[in-house]
Amino acid sequence: MRARFAGVGHYVPERIVRNQDLESIMDTTDEWIVERTGIHERRFVREGEGTSEQGLHAARAALKAAGLTPQDIDFIIFATLSPDYMFPGCGALLQEKLGCGTIGALDVRTQCTGFVYGLAVADSMIRAGMYRRILLVGAETQSMGLNLSTEGRDMSVIFGDGAGAAVLVAGDDDGPGVLDTVLHSEGSHAKELWMEVPTCLVPTTRTIELVNEGRHFPQMNGREVFKHATRRFVEAVDEVLARIGKTRDDIDLLVPHQANKRISDAVGERLGLPPARLVQNVQRYGNTTAASIPIALSEAIEQGRAKPGQLLILVAFGSGFTWGASAVRW
Repeated sequence: MRARFAGVGHYVPERIVRNQDLESIMDTTDEWIVERTGIHERRFVREGEGTSEQGLHAARAALKAAGLTPQDIDFIIFATLSPDYMFPGCGALLQEKLGCGTIGALDVRTQCTGFVYGLAVADSMIRAGMYRRILLVGAETQSMGLNLSTEGRDMSVIFGDGAGAAVLVAGDDDGPGVLDTVLHSEGSHAKELWMEVPTCLVPTTRTIELVNEGRHFPQMNGREVFKHATRRFVEAVDEVLARIGKTRDDIDLLVPHQANKRISDAVGERLGLPPARLVQNVQRYGNTTAASIPIALSEAIEQGRAKPGQLLILVAFGSGFTWGASAVRW
């Protein structure tokens, strides 16, 4: 058996935050943001609308597309870097919101690569015969943790909120589904893209000191991330293609993590893929980390771009550093 996509869905908050809206709260311009990221707008949640709530909306959409109910699901995998709470994880919260019964729920914390890592876990469980129907969710509420000021603009103009979900079911080994996945990490670059606080390295009583120093905001070395991302994206794609005996010419649709339009453009160019074979929606949603691939995939399905029999490559790079790619026969 292999994991097959039975249904995909997504959710984005109603509130649209355009680049022009950010001009009123920080020293930036629409031109500056578009030139560096390709982003024109993003979505922000309303206060109180957390990550598990967004995941719930996306999960319901995916279940509807699959023609299944919450009671049909055997296991939940929830990928996020912005959980409702430090603990418990969003997977258990989603289990309760959906009313799935006492099924298992696992949180994946590999940030931008969360959906690809989660897909590898789900596929492995299904191949092993442990479960037959798994709900995989990627969701983020990043707007509540951004430094929305001139000081934090390099990071805060990039990110947005949203959720995507997929229902994965056991399928025939010679039919559509996940063909293979490659996963990597390189922790020596961890501090190039990270959020230092909260941390267990100091007593909780010192947390307020670190917050006052602004160390609870996400930080990124943009040059290093761009350099590594453009290389690792391509390497992961080539590696997973080699494992399934395919070449770049066989790719029907590349669905990359929507980190930055400049990165996706560079990756598409290096792989020799025309725009028609590259899915991009970062212009409208910004970087939604673990949610970006399932949102992009859901939209590609709605637009008729993902068709039966096609070879899709899902690829991501992010904090850790971590990166990976999945080859999927649609």
